[in-house]
Amino acid sequence: MSFRFNLKQIDQAVNYLDDHLQSPVICFEGAMGSGKTTLISKLCEKWEVADPISSPTFSIVNHYISPRKGKIFHFDFYRLKNIEEALDIGTEEYLDSGNLCLIEWGERIITLLPHHAKISIKVNNDESRTLNVVSI
Repeated sequence: MSFRFNLKQIDQAVNYLDDHLQSPVICFEGAMGSGKTTLISKLCEKWEVADPISSPTFSIVNHYISPRKGKIFHFDFYRLKNIEEALDIGTEEYLDSGNLCLIEWGERIITLLPHHAKISIKVNNDESRTLNVVSI
């Protein structure tokens, strides 16, 4: 599945993802600045998360509560030095919890990932974005 949108249409992209995502583990891939954190923030807003949404670049994982989705774990593995670092924070337990796990830079922990959805974000020449969603 793919969906093209510009930043003024981000709510349409969020609705599309909310309607089509089935897996509790969702990886967001794209170049730095492609909109991974923005897309996750907008999804969390749709799911009525009251806490501020920010990239967990330094903490690796943020925890949120949604009245619509329950517990949500937001990971950013950009600064991960090795797979042991992910294991040390209990990544496997998070992934096996059945709760939503929204993961930036998931390719860095690919060997730990169960069945998941992968959302690739491509920035087009006109600054619009194309989302490609696959189930892995």
